[in-house]
Amino acid sequence: MPHDLVIRNGSVVDGTGSPPRRADLAVDGDRIVAVGDVPSRAKREIDADGKTVTPGFVDIHTHLDAQIAWDPIASSSCYHGVTSVVLGNCGVTFAPCKPEDRDYLANLMESVEDIPAESINAGLDWDWESYGEYLDALDRMDKGVNVGGMVGHCAVRYHAMGERSLDEAPAGNEDIEKICDLVDEAIGSGALGFSTSRTFMHRVPDGRFVPGTHAAKNELLAIGRVMGKHGKGVFEGALRLGERDHEKGLPKTRDEIAWVGQLSRENNLNATFGVVHSYRRPELYRQIIGFVEEENAKGARLRPQTTARGVGGLFALDHRTPFAASSSWKALAELPMAKRVEALEDETIRRNLIDLDQPAQIDFSLAFILTDGKVDYAHDASNSLASYASERNLSAVEAFIELNREHKGRVVLYHPGLNQSMDAVQEMITNPIVAMGLGDSGAHVGQIMDASSPTWLLSHWVRDRQVISLEEAIRGWTSDTAQIFGIADRGVLREGARADINVIDIDELSLGLPEYKHDFPAGAGRYVQRGSGYDQVIVNGAVFMEDGQHTGAYAGRVLRN
Repeated sequence: MPHDLVIRNGSVVDGTGSPPRRADLAVDGDRIVAVGDVPSRAKREIDADGKTVTPGFVDIHTHLDAQIAWDPIASSSCYHGVTSVVLGNCGVTFAPCKPEDRDYLANLMESVEDIPAESINAGLDWDWESYGEYLDALDRMDKGVNVGGMVGHCAVRYHAMGERSLDEAPAGNEDIEKICDLVDEAIGSGALGFSTSRTFMHRVPDGRFVPGTHAAKNELLAIGRVMGKHGKGVFEGALRLGERDHEKGLPKTRDEIAWVGQLSRENNLNATFGVVHSYRRPELYRQIIGFVEEENAKGARLRPQTTARGVGGLFALDHRTPFAASSSWKALAELPMAKRVEALEDETIRRNLIDLDQPAQIDFSLAFILTDGKVDYAHDASNSLASYASERNLSAVEAFIELNREHKGRVVLYHPGLNQSMDAVQEMITNPIVAMGLGDSGAHVGQIMDASSPTWLLSHWVRDRQVISLEEAIRGWTSDTAQIFGIADRGVLREGARADINVIDIDELSLGLPEYKHDFPAGAGRYVQRGSGYDQVIVNGAVFMEDGQHTGAYAGRVLRN
């Protein structure tokens, strides 16, 4: 019998860190059945000569919890080789959820992750209460990619404690018992782990910090023991890092890493959290990594994660500009996009736009210009709006207008708020203790678009800069992330593994200009970014994406621990 699929003559990078080798791959059903010389024919054959064949990418930090219900291809992740996504990061999930709490969790998600509650409620069936029932609901949905999730502290604590879950007072013994029962059900039903938010950046709509922010160590360690009892699950957190005692340095940050290390050691669990650079605290990322190394030397399994580029806000004529607070720009924003571009040709309107009655919102020396064919996240000072304006003796607002006139509105300003130094990013992504993550696909949909991080890693750091080997970069987005989250049989190309596969033309990898589209339920908008160079993206043996277009296949599955 012929194989279902054979990929021939490719340069196979198998996800383990082994060097590329020329080989064929044979697939039957959803499994890889041969890697090497495959003489037998197939129902479909892909000639991968001159191409790189890799496992599908495993993105461990997304917020596609709602979007997957109405966007089963998981855009924009699908345009960048991602075949498996993890939901439920940062403590925010939609389960467990009592029927009367649905609006609360939807509004909390909007407040924390900038996903419109109106879209959430219009797009979700909400036909679950327990986490296990939520996973069953995910099973019923069409999915182009594989989807796994963690149970979130916000939902668990609110389910157990109601409004008291937001108080600074610690949970009582009875509260912790209820919380642990809910986590026990979730892990027992297949949750990939548990997530929490302790950062003071995450708030509910009324301004209070999200449930779990003030959780005491005994509550968190009790949750860890539940996971340890099951012998599976990852602990993920948006941790409280960088708090400083000016006399003593960073004892609070050290203590935060210490209890996560204790939780990991005592329960034999992996734990992960974000680490990023900022010019406000330029050495903090190094200090955090140093604390992690100390804990791991004592037996913990901590893997801080970062992204291969800046975490950047986007500003553009088609959505939000840096001058949006000024009355003339507010009036411009009320026009359809085509009319905005047309209005820039009117000299009177331009004069009004230049006359700002409110200051601009960003530092233009850190606002980098993206245009069609030149989407560059390298933080080159010469590509900033400040540099562009200075060279032409223009103000920043004049420069922004002239760029949009020249490019017919196809201009985006990228303003990295985190991972601002490319030297720091390089240092982190070449450190074996740091994992690849923080793509945030599905989150902050009107502000950022970082789901293209795998494409940037391969095109900039591997191909153009040669900072990382191809095999190590692929390992970082495949077997490494899969192993951290206990995802079996994915992230590697070997006999018996699930057939999640990318066929990539490395020389053709490039990023499209982020575009603001109104394609969410209830007409809400979000940024979308495409990528080029992915000839085929295969999920469970089915060709899912081909040359950047969805084939119609929905072979994705729920990933349970």
